[in-house]
Amino acid sequence: MEQIIEINTPITDEVVDRLKVGDMVHISGYIFCGRDAALPKIVKMIQDGTLEKSVIDLNGSVIFHTAVSPAGVGPTSSNKLEIESSMKPLSEAGVKLHLGKGAIHPDTVATLSENNAVYAVIPPVTALLGARTYEQELVAFPELGMEAFYRLRVDRYPAIIGAAHGRSIYDD
Repeated sequence: MEQIIEINTPITDEVVDRLKVGDMVHISGYIFCGRDAALPKIVKMIQDGTLEKSVIDLNGSVIFHTAVSPAGVGPTSSNKLEIESSMKPLSEAGVKLHLGKGAIHPDTVATLSENNAVYAVIPPVTALLGARTYEQELVAFPELGMEAFYRLRVDRYPAIIGAAHGRSIYDD
């Protein structure tokens, strides 16, 4: 059986340097949640300089591509235009791990590598993740309802590294 790598947030460059495509990881600590509606707004805040004045600190962070609802959390497809196009500016702003599901484009894989960030896929197991989520806080964009930007405190979220250092688990 493969060893599971325990990752705690905030994530350092040294942790990212050691991760390889196919590694199984458990993620613990605080993570952010955002998807189609919230992530472009975070990118706009980065671009106009207002993120630095907010309570959102992306350095060493994880962004989970999900909504937060009473039913729990589960990954959405990361290759949606609004999500995948946010990965470069979010990585440049300090995000170290993007968490979602599905294949991402080779250009995005290369961009992650340039910014020493990785992408991990998480199984769509809402019940399991609910049992590993200990706190939930609305951080920004309450008008978006369950698609607002949230921060969760999690313990041992399971994932598999899907893209790291210019390689993807989906490559031939």
